[in-house]
Amino acid sequence: MDASDSQRKKVAVIGGGLVGSLNACFLAKRNFQVDVYEAREDIRVAQLARGRSINLALSHRGRQALKAIGLEDQVPHSCISLREGSTCSFADALQETYNQKGVFPGEPFRPARRPWTLLNFLFWATVLLSPLFRFVLGVFYILSISRTNLNKDLLTAVEKYPNTKVYFGHRLLTCNLEEGTITVAGSDQVPKDVTYDLIVGCDGAYSTVRGQLMKKPRFDYSQQYIPHGYMELTIPPRNGDFAMEPNYLHIWPRNTFMMIALPNKNKTFTCTLFMPFEEFEKLPTSRDVLDFFHKYFPDAVPLMGEQALTRDFFLLPAQPMISVKCSPFHFKSRCVLMGDAAHAIVPFFGQGMNAVSSPPRFRIPDDHAVSDLSMYNYVEMRAHVNSRWFIFQKNVERFLHAIMPSTFIPLYTMVTFSRIRYHEAMLRWRWQKKVINTGFFIFGTLIAIGSTYFLIRSMASRHLDYLRRPWDWVTNLQNTGQVSLKTPWSY
Repeated sequence: MDASDSQRKKVAVIGGGLVGSLNACFLAKRNFQVDVYEAREDIRVAQLARGRSINLALSHRGRQALKAIGLEDQVPHSCISLREGSTCSFADALQETYNQKGVFPGEPFRPARRPWTLLNFLFWATVLLSPLFRFVLGVFYILSISRTNLNKDLLTAVEKYPNTKVYFGHRLLTCNLEEGTITVAGSDQVPKDVTYDLIVGCDGAYSTVRGQLMKKPRFDYSQQYIPHGYMELTIPPRNGDFAMEPNYLHIWPRNTFMMIALPNKNKTFTCTLFMPFEEFEKLPTSRDVLDFFHKYFPDAVPLMGEQALTRDFFLLPAQPMISVKCSPFHFKSRCVLMGDAAHAIVPFFGQGMNAVSSPPRFRIPDDHAVSDLSMYNYVEMRAHVNSRWFIFQKNVERFLHAIMPSTFIPLYTMVTFSRIRYHEAMLRWRWQKKVINTGFFIFGTLIAIGSTYFLIRSMASRHLDYLRRPWDWVTNLQNTGQVSLKTPWSY
């Protein structure tokens, strides 16, 4: 759509969530006439806001989008900073991540016996040097923010533009993409047809706008429900302050499931339990829930409180998580999909809202890449962090990044603290893994060859003579008529 004609162009934004309100601000800044249709009531006055409430991890990409609409300085005041690369305090990390085995359902905790091996030596060396890496590279951080609070700020920003109007309680029934006509129903349930020059579908993973695009030829679509669900719990303040260190993302990795905790401004923590649905189904009673948490999260139970834990656990059932991929994201110049309507992703890389600032011409490969990276990061968070080999590899990546900052960049840094395209970040990450693994192989081979060499050198010369001159047996047989088969261990 030509921006020069924007004075006479009308745009309908379907959905007033994070993506819809952000796009409405972008369009309003370019002087389009923008109408936002939101099926829910105004969350700023509602007593209970419906919808997802997993805390957001606002990073560089998302902050750049907020900066473009003038909210970068306002929003961080309602956030809590989480330092990069930190999942808990150093002492907690050693106890939780390194000294205990990750467990599978049905397997109790057992202290892990760690023999003093070369891997352990290298592991501790990189752990102790990690503060130096941070000093060289600088300290990066993400921001923990309530989804609801950010949505309220964005809606308020939308209404500040004189060329925008927000219709709450208006649900999209259908749309005619060729004519640019939408049919909406308000609180009176009377259908109303309105024609626009552009329809922007920001109506989430179960998008009605996308449903109309799916009827068009050559439109590809796929969705996948992962076998894990999520449930939100709460850690209340303790003595008027945070119950845990607030400037960290706290993770309880348990291989097949995990729990995370993010801080809030009211000094509570929003805890999210991610677990297979069949494991949720094994906890039908309060006693089962308490036994489960005492077994796998014993340190979290006193922080939550048993009564509050069981109340929150049965407040809502475990919610599903869906991954959506489709292409193309637009129909001619009349309709475009944004946000979850185009690329719903699981929340494990914290890029749901942050991804909206990707350049349009790169969206399809980048959005598919960040979807795949989010699925991978779930495995990394719940399982890989229990491995010393994995922690060692991560610290090697940091070391390489410290000495070659423009050549080796860790995947998390590329995704969270840069504007590198997601697709490019994935390709670069795979190349870096190949280089590092090749280096490990060469290093291991050199150690094996060197160890073998010194082992042979340490053997007595008579043992080596036995190995080098077997023909002495023949000479001895000729001279004495006997064969002396002395072995190295008989000396």
